[in-house]
Amino acid sequence: MTDLEILEQMIKAAARVATTVGNGKASVTLDEPQSPDSSVIISGLPSDAIVMKVDAFQSPDAIFCGSKGECKRADYVIVTDSGTKKRIIYIEIKKTKDSWKDIVKQLEGARCFMSYCQEIGKTFWNDKDFLKNYKSRFISIGHTSIPKRRTRIERKSGRHDSPDKALKIDWPHRLQFNRLAGA
Repeated sequence: MTDLEILEQMIKAAARVATTVGNGKASVTLDEPQSPDSSVIISGLPSDAIVMKVDAFQSPDAIFCGSKGECKRADYVIVTDSGTKKRIIYIEIKKTKDSWKDIVKQLEGARCFMSYCQEIGKTFWNDKDFLKNYKSRFISIGHTSIPKRRTRIERKSGRHDSPDKALKIDWPHRLQFNRLAGA
């Protein structure tokens, strides 16, 4: 069984976002959960992509104190296994903007969620290599409700492979998956 088949069995359909497939590539519209008029379209997803709403489950604040941001999580995670391009992409969407410190904590929380999923796959699906060798990419998308400006992309430094070096995109129009994936 592939990693993506395990994820499909593991994650409820209500926590996944449907993609639209055409010509072997998919696209997805991601909404900012607190603002239905705020969204972004990502084109060129591999057809095998699984898009999850990470904040669909209840906050773990019934267990954790939350004093360090451990209850936060980003809006979406995209997982794809297109041959040699195994990627897990963490995405936080903001209608306007938020403090960078809070965005980093949300991206870190989503990474913790995926680490938990990885352990569940290893233990309950008995797959010791579940989600192994995937590269992580972290994206912060802001100003999604203001389409009148030109898209601005800002890299902190090098690859956006950690929450504190997330790729920052403001005023997005139509985004391409390969650019987000850092392929």
